Amino acid sequence: MEGKVRILSVILLSLAINNWVVRVMGKKEGYASELDPRVLKLKKEKLTHFHLYWHDTVGGRNPSSVAVLPSLKNGSTLGLMHMFDNPLSVGPDLKKSELVGRSQGIYASTALHQVGLLMAMNFAFTHGKYNGSSITILGRNAILQRVRELPIIGGSGRFRFARGYALAKTYYFNPATFDAIVQYDVYVLHY
Repeated sequence: MEGKVRILSVILLSLAINNWVVRVMGKKEGYASELDPRVLKLKKEKLTHFHLYWHDTVGGRNPSSVAVLPSLKNGSTLGLMHMFDNPLSVGPDLKKSELVGRSQGIYASTALHQVGLLMAMNFAFTHGKYNGSSITILGRNAILQRVRELPIIGGSGRFRFARGYALAKTYYFNPATFDAIVQYDVYVLHY
């Protein structure tokens, strides 16, 4: 009798462990398996708002944005591509404001008959609570509109599984040098 109880106990324990593994690790199909978010220690999702200024310096002796491809020679800006490593600050005056990170990426002119950019960039934070974390933004920036919305498609560090949107407003633009300061209000959902 005692042997049967032990065997039954082992069977029940095996079933319980198997059930736990399936619940935590999920169903496996070939090269993919579903996971319970708790396995990655994901806590409650939260919404964070950032109010930042993006400083794009194209002219002068120390540009933070450089053309890597010229535009077409047909009077359009189509094809023009810039790579940038722009400062991100808390206020619009870079000399008086706290620097919180860098915006690194590419913008390219993608519109033939209007002004529109494809923006692919990371907001890489270098100070404070979010130091070492980044937010990835990818989308269309119709720079002549007063307010532009760009999607947040991911992130790293504290922003793993991030999603949300960024609102961009031109704060300053110099038509002679193409230098710009853009105000970003970023709304990001993350764990």
